[in-house]
Amino acid sequence: MKNTVKLLALAAALTVASAASAQQSAGTWLGTLGINKITPKVDSGDVSAPALPGTKADVGTDTKPRFAIAYMVTDNISAELDLGLPYKHDLVGAGAIQGTGKLGTSEVLPPTAFVQYRFLPANSMFRPYVGLGITYAMFQKETGSGQLTALLNTGGPGTTFKLDDKWAMSYQIGGTVKINEKWFIDATVIKTKLKTMVHFSTGQTQDVRLDPLAVSVSVGYNFKGF
Repeated sequence: MKNTVKLLALAAALTVASAASAQQSAGTWLGTLGINKITPKVDSGDVSAPALPGTKADVGTDTKPRFAIAYMVTDNISAELDLGLPYKHDLVGAGAIQGTGKLGTSEVLPPTAFVQYRFLPANSMFRPYVGLGITYAMFQKETGSGQLTALLNTGGPGTTFKLDDKWAMSYQIGGTVKINEKWFIDATVIKTKLKTMVHFSTGQTQDVRLDPLAVSVSVGYNFKGF
């Protein structure tokens, strides 16, 4: 968050204070491209029996490019679609198996659609906004490690797993800082309330609340129509 604030302050310092036309008025499209870091805030359930009681998991972070396209429905209300590349996360042991290392990896693609409210007039140098959206988390390429097999299927074939795809609510707060009449800096924080279930090839299951926090900084371009 400190780095995000610094970037916003730098962008503001680079802007030129002048009489400006309405940069984000009704009918304007806003395209942004930047970097997004996703940090899951994990609350893990136990792996179901037969497994060591207290067998839990944690999930690592990942950073990938983020692309978003928004349309100004009115001077203050916009609709945005967030897209990007799949994020790859490491799954590691927690709880009773803390310190056992990586249990596997999984990719997730979380496209999100937002309805946003943008404060201040359309031609403001700085425009904070909030958004309410829905995310569809699509999990893919789940790969179990030798450590996972040793925990759940000692001496047997490699253990695999699958995570359920899920719909989830997302909440957004952000702001744009105008560089000139076409270009701007965008910074946003998104919190998603996401819970899924893991299905292991050995028959066990595990409920996991991921609740990821995403922080991104992007460069944006606004235009009228295609």
